[in-house]
Amino acid sequence: MRQRVLSGMRPTGKLHLGHLVGALQNWVTLQEQYDSYHCVVDWHALTTHYADTSEIVANTFHNVADWIGCGLDPEQSTFFIQSLVPEHAELYLLLQMVTPIPWLERVPSYKEQVEQLSDRDLSSIGFLGYPLLQAADIAVYDAHWVPVGEDQVPHLELTREVVRRFNNFFPDAALIEPQQILTPTPRLPGLDNRKMSKSYNNAIYLSDDAKTVQNKVRQMYTDPKRVRADIPGTVEGNPVFMYHDAFNPNTEEVEDLKTRYRAGKVGDVEVKTKLSVAINNLLDPIRERRAQALARPGYLEDVLIEGSKKAQAVAHQTMERVRGAVKLKY
Repeated sequence: MRQRVLSGMRPTGKLHLGHLVGALQNWVTLQEQYDSYHCVVDWHALTTHYADTSEIVANTFHNVADWIGCGLDPEQSTFFIQSLVPEHAELYLLLQMVTPIPWLERVPSYKEQVEQLSDRDLSSIGFLGYPLLQAADIAVYDAHWVPVGEDQVPHLELTREVVRRFNNFFPDAALIEPQQILTPTPRLPGLDNRKMSKSYNNAIYLSDDAKTVQNKVRQMYTDPKRVRADIPGTVEGNPVFMYHDAFNPNTEEVEDLKTRYRAGKVGDVEVKTKLSVAINNLLDPIRERRAQALARPGYLEDVLIEGSKKAQAVAHQTMERVRGAVKLKY
């Protein structure tokens, strides 16, 4: 049997190019090599969006349509919804019993998120326990591997520590310590050179039409010191060229643009126009597959319901073993 990969995504909004290079392209590759499970982690969405849950269900279906658009195949991979598998919550509760609170407080993203989302009250047990619920998501499937970006590595290390501690108390649980598969592409900046975020409105979404992509690229941040096309510009750290490197397969064209940009022999209009073409060429088949999935009545619902049943069967087996280890079988 192939080893299992577990990955998840929060349904908190539209998916963008950052999700494509940071996760989805990697997921597509991994489904050929592993027993791949992909989870819509809707309980995780509640940790920061509990004040307004009205969009979570709609986002779930649109996000999964994007997954399919990007090349994930529900015939090869298992798509499921976290809240339809209550075993996640049961293991999360049991892991809480052995996890010291300081372990959760030291996770780097905890303080970062509190600062970045200062407009929301994140002083909840749910938000503090986010990485522990993530640990339960992984462990309940006996997942060997988790594809992550570098920013998620501390979360996975916490998962291993928690699993190790739980196994020390309850050896018969035999939970697996998962390992990371790092995403090869570094994180993309937003169009304005800040962190890519829905709240900043600085992303190109996978569902954007061609005209919207052109308009967004036209407004992208470039070298602020370059006020005219004949002034030599900086390529390194320039979001337009970072996007070219990520999305333009014509490497000769990209190198030519970089050379002329450094020499002050090309304007931003040409550089951005060619980037728009490259991004739209990439997105065209994604848009088409996405539209086909959304056009089939009940298709996405069926995929997620059937996938959740399959996932729950696996999670149930794990929890039977864990309950026995904890001596809570009646």
